[in-house]
Amino acid sequence: MKLRMLTTADKLVEIRRLYFTTTRDRIESDLAKALELLKSMDTEEERERATVYMEGLAQMRIDWGRRRRTKKRGERRE
Repeated sequence: MKLRMLTTADKLVEIRRLYFTTTRDRIESDLAKALELLKSMDTEEERERATVYMEGLAQMRIDWGRRRRTKKRGERRE
């Protein structure tokens, strides 16, 4: 099987796909994959194009983490 190098456009498409398809259970691994793709981009201009998706993934991670902690705290109080 021949492996293909991803172009910058391919990397951006993959980050976008991760943003739209991630779930609460996969957010950590999807964010890690997106970060690796972002780091592999050559120029700052290329990375800037992915900013909105990266910020969105980070915000989902925060929101979903906050809900888990809140639920756990509520369970302890009862």
